[in-house]
Amino acid sequence: MASAPANALPIFYQDLIPVSSQDHADFSTRSIESAPYLALQHAIPLTVDEFPQAQRFLPIIFSAGEDPVPLALMGLNEGVNVFLDADGKLIGPAYVPAYVRRYPWMLAKLRPDSDELSLCFDPSADAVGTFEEGNKLFEDGKPTEVTQNILKFCEDFEQAAARTGNFMTELKAMDLLMDGEVAIQVPGNDQPFVYRGFQMVNEEKLRDLRGDQLRKISQNGMLPLLYAHLFSLQLMRELFDMQISQGKGPVQPAVTAEPANA
Repeated sequence: MASAPANALPIFYQDLIPVSSQDHADFSTRSIESAPYLALQHAIPLTVDEFPQAQRFLPIIFSAGEDPVPLALMGLNEGVNVFLDADGKLIGPAYVPAYVRRYPWMLAKLRPDSDELSLCFDPSADAVGTFEEGNKLFEDGKPTEVTQNILKFCEDFEQAAARTGNFMTELKAMDLLMDGEVAIQVPGNDQPFVYRGFQMVNEEKLRDLRGDQLRKISQNGMLPLLYAHLFSLQLMRELFDMQISQGKGPVQPAVTAEPANA
């Protein structure tokens, strides 16, 4: 989940340009009340730092493939997000992943031969531009407190992404992931809706870990995160019911949880 260069843009981002005190001296950032770019996104990258909060509202899964990443499900089917209306406004209480809250900002490498990260933004976003309302990015050629806070948030996100990468490396090394499958039976239907295309922790393998392995993941903080993931899977049924109540019932019973550049 490390930040991607402009030629491999993560989801949501249409373009990326570095923040400049010269080019953006008159730019401001403002709050937006809707996120139409999120309304049709059902799986959002998640950092391990967010597991304790996210598991109260969203199922946490792992993407399929050789390099899985944690994902928060905001819907069970492609193009369905039960927490937002058609205009991209939140419906009721929900947890909004940091990946979403970070947009349209992110830290990115400007040169392939350097590891230095620069604060960038998506110029297509409505939240940044030359408008009267909002908060200035620069004053007297220097970053404002708002810009400094944005930079700090992005730095914290990158650190959380690094911790997530380490978590996934340990998880794969312990061979605790397996192909996931959730079957939801609906009254009146002979066959259940079966959701596949994601990975989950093998609870049987987790219970059978050697004492030294169990002690290791208990001491390094992995164990409660693994159970946060497992507990959150109970919310699959709630998401399914929310889709039905919103008239967004399953078109094809399969979760497509592809890894995203983040």
